[in-house]
Amino acid sequence: MTGPVVHDVHTLPSDDNVHEYAFSVALDGQWFLQKGKMIAYYGRIDFHGIGHGPLDLLISRSFHSPLHAADWVVAEGRGKMLLADRAFDVNSYDLDEGNLTIRSGNLLAFQPSLSLKQSIIPGFLTLIGTGKFVAASNGPVVFVEPPIRVDPQALVGWADCPSPCHHYDHRYLRGFLGEVRARTGLGGASGEEHQFEFVGAGTVLLQSTEQLMPELATGATVTEEGVPGGGVPAPQSGSQPPQLPGGIGGLQRRFGL
Repeated sequence: MTGPVVHDVHTLPSDDNVHEYAFSVALDGQWFLQKGKMIAYYGRIDFHGIGHGPLDLLISRSFHSPLHAADWVVAEGRGKMLLADRAFDVNSYDLDEGNLTIRSGNLLAFQPSLSLKQSIIPGFLTLIGTGKFVAASNGPVVFVEPPIRVDPQALVGWADCPSPCHHYDHRYLRGFLGEVRARTGLGGASGEEHQFEFVGAGTVLLQSTEQLMPELATGATVTEEGVPGGGVPAPQSGSQPPQLPGGIGGLQRRFGL
Protein backbone atom coordinates (compact mmCIF):
# COMPACT_ATOMS: atom_id res chain seq x y z
CA MET A 1 0.00 0.00 0.00
CA THR A 2 1.41 3.38 -1.01
CA GLY A 3 1.57 6.02 1.71
CA PRO A 4 0.88 9.75 1.35
CA VAL A 5 3.28 12.03 -0.50
CA VAL A 6 5.23 14.06 2.05
CA HIS A 7 6.61 17.36 0.79
CA ASP A 8 9.32 19.67 2.04
CA VAL A 9 10.47 23.08 0.86
CA HIS A 10 12.52 21.47 -1.90
CA THR A 11 9.90 19.06 -3.26
CA LEU A 12 6.94 21.45 -3.28
CA PRO A 13 6.34 22.73 -6.83
CA SER A 14 7.19 26.30 -7.74
CA ASP A 15 4.18 28.37 -8.90
CA ASP A 16 2.21 25.24 -9.68
CA ASN A 17 -0.46 22.98 -8.23
CA VAL A 18 0.39 20.50 -5.49
CA HIS A 19 -2.90 18.85 -6.47
CA GLU A 20 -6.26 20.17 -7.64
CA TYR A 21 -7.06 21.68 -4.23
CA ALA A 22 -3.79 23.42 -3.35
CA PHE A 23 -1.32 25.70 -5.11
CA SER A 24 2.32 26.39 -4.20
CA VAL A 25 3.68 29.91 -4.73
CA ALA A 26 7.47 30.31 -4.90
CA LEU A 27 7.71 33.73 -3.27
CA ASP A 28 10.74 35.89 -3.95
CA GLY A 29 9.46 39.39 -3.39
CA GLN A 30 5.77 40.21 -3.02
CA TRP A 31 2.32 38.81 -3.81
CA PHE A 32 -1.14 40.10 -2.96
CA LEU A 33 -3.09 37.52 -0.96
CA GLN A 34 -6.70 37.32 0.17
CA LYS A 35 -6.93 36.72 3.92
CA GLY A 36 -7.59 33.16 4.97
CA LYS A 37 -6.27 31.53 1.77
CA MET A 38 -2.72 30.75 2.91
CA ILE A 39 -2.67 27.41 4.77
CA ALA A 40 1.10 27.08 5.38
CA TYR A 41 4.46 28.47 4.32
CA TYR A 42 8.19 27.81 4.38
CA GLY A 43 10.80 30.54 4.66
CA ARG A 44 10.86 34.11 5.93
CA ILE A 45 7.61 35.79 4.91
CA ASP A 46 5.91 38.84 6.40
CA PHE A 47 2.26 39.77 5.88
CA HIS A 48 1.28 43.45 5.66
CA GLY A 49 -2.27 44.73 5.77
CA ILE A 50 -3.40 46.99 2.92
CA GLY A 51 -2.86 50.56 4.12
CA HIS A 52 -0.93 49.43 7.19
CA GLY A 53 2.78 49.17 6.54
CA PRO A 54 5.73 50.25 4.45
CA LEU A 55 4.29 49.25 1.07
CA ASP A 56 2.31 52.32 0.08
CA LEU A 57 4.10 52.69 -3.27
CA LEU A 58 3.36 49.10 -4.22
CA ILE A 59 -0.27 49.42 -3.17
CA SER A 60 -0.68 52.70 -5.03
CA ARG A 61 0.41 50.93 -8.23
CA SER A 62 -1.39 47.62 -7.89
CA PHE A 63 -4.42 47.80 -5.57
CA HIS A 64 -7.36 50.06 -6.39
CA SER A 65 -10.36 48.56 -4.59
CA PRO A 66 -11.02 50.33 -1.28
CA LEU A 67 -14.08 48.16 -0.59
CA HIS A 68 -11.84 45.10 -0.42
CA ALA A 69 -8.77 46.57 1.28
CA ALA A 70 -9.59 44.95 4.62
CA ASP A 71 -9.76 41.51 2.97
CA TRP A 72 -6.27 41.50 1.47
CA VAL A 73 -2.65 41.48 2.61
CA VAL A 74 0.74 41.71 0.92
CA ALA A 75 2.99 38.68 1.44
CA GLU A 76 6.63 39.79 1.32
CA GLY A 77 9.78 37.74 1.62
CA ARG A 78 11.29 34.53 0.32
CA GLY A 79 9.91 31.02 0.61
CA LYS A 80 6.97 28.89 -0.50
CA MET A 81 3.31 29.51 0.34
CA LEU A 82 0.54 26.93 0.11
CA LEU A 83 -2.80 28.40 -0.99
CA ALA A 84 -6.18 26.67 -0.73
CA ASP A 85 -9.85 27.50 -0.25
CA ARG A 86 -12.17 25.04 1.53
CA ALA A 87 -11.19 22.12 -0.73
CA PHE A 88 -12.45 23.88 -3.87
CA ASP A 89 -10.54 23.51 -7.13
CA VAL A 90 -7.59 25.92 -7.31
CA ASN A 91 -5.68 26.91 -10.44
CA SER A 92 -3.35 29.63 -11.67
CA TYR A 93 -3.86 31.73 -14.79
CA ASP A 94 -1.63 34.09 -16.76
CA LEU A 95 -2.65 37.44 -18.21
CA ASP A 96 -0.59 38.99 -21.01
CA GLU A 97 -1.45 42.68 -21.35
CA GLY A 98 -5.04 41.68 -20.76
CA ASN A 99 -7.92 42.26 -18.41
CA LEU A 100 -10.03 39.79 -16.51
CA THR A 101 -13.06 40.32 -14.29
CA ILE A 102 -13.68 37.67 -11.62
CA ARG A 103 -15.94 37.07 -8.63
CA SER A 104 -14.24 38.71 -5.66
CA GLY A 105 -14.56 35.60 -3.48
CA ASN A 106 -12.92 33.37 -6.11
CA LEU A 107 -9.70 35.39 -6.42
CA LEU A 108 -7.09 34.08 -3.97
CA ALA A 109 -3.84 35.83 -4.92
CA PHE A 110 -2.08 37.76 -7.67
CA GLN A 111 1.33 39.11 -8.61
CA PRO A 112 1.87 42.86 -8.11
CA SER A 113 2.66 43.26 -11.81
CA LEU A 114 -1.12 43.10 -12.19
CA SER A 115 -3.37 45.97 -11.15
CA LEU A 116 -6.54 45.16 -9.19
CA LYS A 117 -9.54 47.43 -9.74
CA GLN A 118 -13.09 47.45 -8.47
CA SER A 119 -15.53 46.30 -11.14
CA ILE A 120 -18.67 48.28 -11.84
CA ILE A 121 -20.47 44.92 -11.49
CA PRO A 122 -21.18 44.33 -7.75
CA GLY A 123 -19.29 41.37 -6.33
CA PHE A 124 -16.60 41.32 -9.04
CA LEU A 125 -13.00 42.56 -9.29
CA THR A 126 -10.95 43.32 -12.42
CA LEU A 127 -7.28 42.50 -12.98
CA ILE A 128 -5.38 44.44 -15.66
CA GLY A 129 -1.87 43.94 -17.02
CA THR A 130 0.61 41.07 -17.26
CA GLY A 131 1.16 38.48 -14.56
CA LYS A 132 -0.11 35.42 -12.75
CA PHE A 133 -3.12 35.05 -10.45
CA VAL A 134 -4.63 32.17 -8.50
CA ALA A 135 -8.36 31.53 -8.32
CA ALA A 136 -10.75 28.93 -6.91
CA SER A 137 -13.88 27.41 -8.44
CA ASN A 138 -16.52 24.87 -7.51
CA GLY A 139 -15.30 22.20 -9.90
CA PRO A 140 -13.05 22.48 -12.97
CA VAL A 141 -13.21 25.65 -15.07
CA VAL A 142 -14.62 25.57 -18.61
CA PHE A 143 -13.46 28.24 -21.10
CA VAL A 144 -15.94 29.39 -23.75
CA GLU A 145 -16.13 32.17 -26.35
CA PRO A 146 -18.93 34.71 -26.87
CA PRO A 147 -21.58 35.10 -28.06
CA ILE A 148 -23.02 32.98 -25.27
CA ARG A 149 -25.60 33.07 -22.48
CA VAL A 150 -24.53 31.57 -19.16
CA ASP A 151 -26.19 30.67 -15.89
CA PRO A 152 -25.32 33.38 -13.33
CA GLN A 153 -24.38 30.80 -10.69
CA ALA A 154 -21.92 29.10 -13.05
CA LEU A 155 -20.08 32.30 -13.98
CA VAL A 156 -16.55 32.67 -12.58
CA GLY A 157 -15.40 35.60 -14.73
CA TRP A 158 -14.61 36.90 -18.19
CA ALA A 159 -11.50 38.13 -19.98
CA ASP A 160 -10.97 40.69 -22.73
CA CYS A 161 -14.67 41.10 -23.52
CA PRO A 162 -17.40 43.57 -22.54
CA SER A 163 -19.34 43.15 -19.31
CA PRO A 164 -22.46 41.00 -19.66
CA CYS A 165 -26.07 42.12 -19.69
CA HIS A 166 -29.07 40.35 -18.15
CA HIS A 167 -31.18 38.19 -20.43
CA TYR A 168 -34.67 37.06 -19.39
CA ASP A 169 -36.78 34.50 -21.24
CA HIS A 170 -39.64 36.32 -22.98
CA ARG A 171 -42.34 33.93 -21.83
CA TYR A 172 -41.12 34.18 -18.23
CA LEU A 173 -40.96 37.97 -18.44
CA ARG A 174 -44.47 38.11 -19.88
CA GLY A 175 -45.72 36.00 -16.99
CA PHE A 176 -43.63 37.97 -14.51
CA LEU A 177 -45.32 41.21 -15.50
CA GLY A 178 -48.77 39.61 -15.76
CA GLU A 179 -51.45 40.17 -13.17
CA VAL A 180 -51.10 36.81 -11.41
CA ARG A 181 -47.32 36.98 -11.05
CA ALA A 182 -47.34 40.67 -10.13
CA ARG A 183 -49.81 40.03 -7.29
CA THR A 184 -48.80 36.59 -6.07
CA GLY A 185 -45.33 35.85 -7.43
CA LEU A 186 -46.72 32.59 -8.84
CA GLY A 187 -46.42 31.43 -12.40
CA GLY A 188 -44.65 29.05 -14.70
CA ALA A 189 -40.87 29.20 -14.32
CA SER A 190 -38.37 26.74 -15.76
CA GLY A 191 -35.50 27.65 -13.45
CA GLU A 192 -33.50 28.60 -16.57
CA GLU A 193 -35.25 31.87 -17.37
CA HIS A 194 -32.38 34.22 -16.47
CA GLN A 195 -28.88 34.28 -17.95
CA PHE A 196 -25.93 36.62 -18.36
CA GLU A 197 -25.39 37.38 -22.05
CA PHE A 198 -21.89 37.95 -23.45
CA VAL A 199 -21.14 39.35 -26.90
CA GLY A 200 -17.98 40.40 -28.72
CA ALA A 201 -14.52 38.83 -28.56
CA GLY A 202 -12.93 37.35 -25.45
CA THR A 203 -13.20 34.38 -23.10
CA VAL A 204 -15.79 33.48 -20.47
CA LEU A 205 -14.83 31.31 -17.49
CA LEU A 206 -17.45 28.92 -16.12
CA GLN A 207 -17.32 26.53 -13.20
CA SER A 208 -18.72 23.07 -13.87
CA THR A 209 -21.66 23.42 -11.49
CA GLU A 210 -24.48 25.90 -10.87
CA GLN A 211 -23.76 25.85 -7.14
CA LEU A 212 -21.83 28.94 -6.08
CA MET A 213 -18.96 28.72 -3.65
CA PRO A 214 -20.40 29.80 -0.27
CA GLU A 215 -19.63 33.48 -0.07
CA LEU A 216 -17.41 34.98 2.60
CA ALA A 217 -17.41 38.66 3.50
CA THR A 218 -15.14 40.24 0.87
CA GLY A 219 -16.06 43.89 0.89
CA ALA A 220 -19.20 45.98 1.25
CA THR A 221 -20.81 48.32 -1.22
CA VAL A 222 -20.14 51.96 -0.52
CA THR A 223 -23.17 54.14 0.21
CA GLU A 224 -22.92 56.45 -2.74
CA GLU A 225 -25.38 57.68 -5.33
CA GLY A 226 -25.01 55.88 -8.65
CA VAL A 227 -23.24 52.82 -7.19
CA PRO A 228 -25.27 49.62 -7.74
CA GLY A 229 -26.34 48.20 -4.40
CA GLY A 230 -25.13 51.33 -2.64
CA GLY A 231 -28.05 51.42 -0.25
CA VAL A 232 -28.69 55.14 -0.72
CA PRO A 233 -31.67 56.19 1.44
CA ALA A 234 -34.96 56.39 -0.41
CA PRO A 235 -36.21 59.84 -1.46
CA GLN A 236 -38.33 61.73 1.04
CA SER A 237 -42.10 61.36 1.03
CA GLY A 238 -43.67 63.15 -1.91
CA SER A 239 -40.65 62.65 -4.16
CA GLN A 240 -40.47 58.84 -4.28
CA PRO A 241 -40.71 57.47 -7.83
CA PRO A 242 -43.38 54.90 -8.64
CA GLN A 243 -42.37 51.32 -7.84
CA LEU A 244 -42.61 48.53 -10.37
CA PRO A 245 -44.64 45.47 -9.34
CA GLY A 246 -43.37 42.26 -7.76
CA GLY A 247 -39.73 41.26 -8.00
CA ILE A 248 -39.01 43.94 -10.61
CA GLY A 249 -39.65 46.49 -7.88
CA GLY A 250 -37.08 44.70 -5.74
CA LEU A 251 -34.53 44.99 -8.55
CA GLN A 252 -35.45 48.64 -8.88
CA ARG A 253 -34.73 49.26 -5.21
CA ARG A 254 -31.54 47.19 -5.26
CA PHE A 255 -29.99 49.11 -8.12
CA GLY A 256 -31.16 52.53 -6.99
CA LEU A 257 -33.46 53.12 -9.98
